[in-house]
Amino acid sequence: MSSTILLCALGIGFVAGLRVNTALAVVGLGAHLGWINLAGTRLAFMGMKWAVGVFVLAALFEYVYDQLPSAAARTTPGPLTARILSGAFTGVCVAVAAASSAVAGALLGAIGALVGAFGGYKARVGLVKALGVPDFVIAIPDDLLAIAVAVLAVKR
Repeated sequence: MSSTILLCALGIGFVAGLRVNTALAVVGLGAHLGWINLAGTRLAFMGMKWAVGVFVLAALFEYVYDQLPSAAARTTPGPLTARILSGAFTGVCVAVAAASSAVAGALLGAIGALVGAFGGYKARVGLVKALGVPDFVIAIPDDLLAIAVAVLAVKR
């Protein structure tokens, strides 16, 4: 497995730690647009129009939900588990598209998700406190960072 693919699997996992559905949406879009090739694999559904639509809608919903006071912290068991699973799955997609090890992709994606979840949470809370700004002021750049890293990891 090349170092580029390792970084891409880790990077898409990191995105899943920040925004669980952004990782899925960008991998789906990437497969649909030909950035990655999942054709002929069991993951080919990721690039189908219906799947891309579901993932993009879920990502948009997540951006809105994240702003609600009732939103659970990304580091609580339920959201953290979803992030780890999304990171592992999208890591597999990135690895398989590059004809690399699915197991390594899953492990790196899951590790990236843990780093993204805990690191992202600490950074966001720390910046809100340090700058004395409302949470959404940091949340929006957090969303944009997730999108940018996801595109870099998938488009390579």
